[in-house]
Amino acid sequence: MLRLAVATRAETFERMREPLAQRGIEIGHVETAERAIPLGGSPFEAYDVGLVYPSRIMEGAVADAMLDVPWVNDREAILRSRNKGDVLTRLGRADVQVPETVMLSNPADEADLVAAFERIGPPVVVKPNSTTRGVGVAVAHDLDSFLGIADYLDLVHDYRATGDRSFLVQEYLPDARDYRAMVLGGEYVGAVERRLPADARDSGRWKHNVHRGAEATGVDLPAEHRRLAERAAAVLGIDYLGVDLLVTDDRAVVNETNARPTIDSATKYEAGFWDDLAGLIRETAER
Repeated sequence: MLRLAVATRAETFERMREPLAQRGIEIGHVETAERAIPLGGSPFEAYDVGLVYPSRIMEGAVADAMLDVPWVNDREAILRSRNKGDVLTRLGRADVQVPETVMLSNPADEADLVAAFERIGPPVVVKPNSTTRGVGVAVAHDLDSFLGIADYLDLVHDYRATGDRSFLVQEYLPDARDYRAMVLGGEYVGAVERRLPADARDSGRWKHNVHRGAEATGVDLPAEHRRLAERAAAVLGIDYLGVDLLVTDDRAVVNETNARPTIDSATKYEAGFWDDLAGLIRETAER
């Protein structure tokens, strides 16, 4: 039986255990964060392949050296997907539709901040370049609010150990539907729509991240949206990718990507999802 090191726990780990076991793949959890790891030996069992490089890159490098296995989504894939500016630039240059965006490298002159705000036009979304789960994302409806957000980011970035001092200013699409499409080995394998409950929307909430209380419901995406997700994964060269789509009445854009996507219940994916995932794992193990 093939042994798979999984560098994530929670729901995804539990959901994949039995389906992959049925396909001859035994999974084990590789815990790399919030623990002590003696560097003279390895605390990990032997594995043949890994699923998604650990999220903490520094600790992940130690586990990677100890395990010495190929990864479905290696370090480069994780770093590329996490860098929102990099993703949007690569996709835009490949004629994949993305939201209008300006990247600012902090600290930026006020004139540059004002120009970015005016270029996009209010309201604007302000988001750190490399965070996940909607952390730090805000909407500014006027210039003073936007400059105030930039001031707070400047204070945070004043701490010299802050690695990424950039942030994005992006157009706000308030009426867009929010989808997470999954692409495996270049092929669309399913999607969910992420939507806040009505009471949350009525109270002014707008972020559709599941970790912020949104509900994920399986949907059947139209062919053009499937192709958009597949095209994004192909441009980025990432085998196992969550592609976030914002869809309005007149356009669809790739907003972000996630190379460490959560796996929802199997009913939200196309038939054969687990076969496709098992196939990608075996293909990676043979590299």
